[in-house]
Amino acid sequence: MNRRDLVKGLATLPILGSYILAVSLKQKNENEKVVFNFLKEFEKEHPVINVKSTPVPVAKAGNNKTLRLGFIGYGGRGSDLGRAAGFAHPDMISELKAAAEKDSNDKRYETFIGQEDLNIVFTGICDLYTPRAEKGMIALSNREKKAKDEFKGQPIKRFNNFRELIHSPEVDAVIIATPDFWHAEMIIEAANAGKHVYCEKCMTNELDEAYLVRDAVKKNGVVFQLGHQNRQSASYIKAAELLEQDKNLLGRISLVETSTNRSSPGGAWEYDIPEEANESNVDWKQFIKPGMKNPFNKAHFFRWRCWWDYGSGLTGDLLSHEYDCINQVLKLGIPERVSSSGGIYYWKDGRTVPDIFNSVMEYPDRDLSLIYSATLGNSRERKRLIMGGDATMELGGNIQLYVDGSSKKYEKYLKSGQINSEVPFLDWQPAGTTIDAMTSATHKYFASRGLMYTMLNGKLTDATFLHIKEWLECIRTNQMPSCNIDQGFQEAITCHMGTKAFKEKRMVIWDKEKEKVI
Repeated sequence: MNRRDLVKGLATLPILGSYILAVSLKQKNENEKVVFNFLKEFEKEHPVINVKSTPVPVAKAGNNKTLRLGFIGYGGRGSDLGRAAGFAHPDMISELKAAAEKDSNDKRYETFIGQEDLNIVFTGICDLYTPRAEKGMIALSNREKKAKDEFKGQPIKRFNNFRELIHSPEVDAVIIATPDFWHAEMIIEAANAGKHVYCEKCMTNELDEAYLVRDAVKKNGVVFQLGHQNRQSASYIKAAELLEQDKNLLGRISLVETSTNRSSPGGAWEYDIPEEANESNVDWKQFIKPGMKNPFNKAHFFRWRCWWDYGSGLTGDLLSHEYDCINQVLKLGIPERVSSSGGIYYWKDGRTVPDIFNSVMEYPDRDLSLIYSATLGNSRERKRLIMGGDATMELGGNIQLYVDGSSKKYEKYLKSGQINSEVPFLDWQPAGTTIDAMTSATHKYFASRGLMYTMLNGKLTDATFLHIKEWLECIRTNQMPSCNIDQGFQEAITCHMGTKAFKEKRMVIWDKEKEKVI
């Protein structure tokens, strides 16, 4: 029986549902009876493999009040968030529609149009680049998802200052997608005004700000969600369930490896700079903070992630995603020790943040190390690996388990030839999680890491849509979302420990009792 026949046969098993549970045998011992016996035994020991995972559930309380949102920062990620919430510019909808008509495999238009209405309205936007703000004013008014030839709506109100937007009586909650160095001040302002907050990562740009943000959110009792949409991904939820049900599934976990590999200009934050941008349509005075003397610089405004003055570098921008994925699955919390290294080795464009970065996070209480390695000079994908003494979990859009050749837990299966250490003995994947025509190299990267789309009730669903939906439902029902302020605090402290170790060229330590980095 060849591999194709084997998988075809496995698909008939009742334990599989819409998922694939695949076992690969050594060629000399391939036979259907052995395979099915192994699957039945594995299912019996791990019944959660057959339970349909869904994003973090939120209890329905019959409260579907229309929420009024303000939007602060409508750049690249900002427009993604607006679209995930169900609002896109008519021109973009026309483009998606045309692409779908040209290619039936392009499901972006179908996925967007099919999204549930979140019962929200945007009542204001604040963006410091006038053409972008004007685009957002139209996009965020397009509640009916009309294409260019159908749209007849009126632009929403533009606020020239984020404080005016936050304190508007017509705003219940805010989405913040600005450069990192403004996050803390905006979150605190909103929390003190009693406004709920959805903020993009990294939660803060500086270590000390993390404490201030946490205090403000908790003191005012607002619902806070940090923008790690992986919390809604079926594969991460399933991985956490598997390891919770069988804490020895992989054996004793001693090493976790995760990484970032990107090399395109966009992936390295070399975004396009609009030719028409100038000091008359970019509010540079508001962009920089009081005390900063940075002169007007278009590159700094549109490519702010390249400079420490405005962004948190690879730690806050990309390590944050990888850490949160692992924290979601393993519940690691803040590491006790962190050391980092790297440099500017590839992009000689005047940036101050490194484009090569490595960080080792130590968890002595868990007897494991978490290693993060990043390059913006190579795009070869490296897998996210959770390594135990008996097996390794490869985690992304799907889950693959590889038995270790020296495993004691799976020794009898290895000896009998039922499983092979060189191929996965389990391949769990939501059905149909492919989506064509990613719009950028950055989107392709996040899709490959399982950070863009997931499956919900058999449908391809935008993970960010689910993350925003969870936040809104928690506002309506007064519950705690999955990436709440405590999770955000852990992320911020961990990322800033990595940055501090890099900048000071030393190991930094977390004093758990005093909640202090030393």
